[in-house]
Amino acid sequence: MGFDVRDDRRYAESHEWAAERNGVVRLGITDFAQDELGDIVFVDLPSTGEQVETDAPFGVVESIKAVSDLYAPLDGTVVATNEDLDDRPELVNEDPFGDGWMVEVDPDGAPENLLTPDEYREGL
Repeated sequence: MGFDVRDDRRYAESHEWAAERNGVVRLGITDFAQDELGDIVFVDLPSTGEQVETDAPFGVVESIKAVSDLYAPLDGTVVATNEDLDDRPELVNEDPFGDGWMVEVDPDGAPENLLTPDEYREGL
């Protein structure tokens, strides 16, 4: 099965994506990750103002199959969380690159060690 990999963002080996826009980086999980998890029933995200650190867990996604940590692909401060996921966690399954985004981060620098879309595709 071919998974959607968007060319306008970078990817972590742990299947999170990062999309920079106007100095803020939006984070979410990939189409592959949501497919592997199955039906997502709960998302636990950090609050605005909390710090995230590269490769450290910043939240949890719970599905009917598993509970999985979310890993930050960069250092920074959370400036927004997707509150729609509180009532509709299934948005992550329905639109992982759009309405199913997780948090927005004011980065402490450029994300390092992220894969290009082609590098990520090769690893799937």
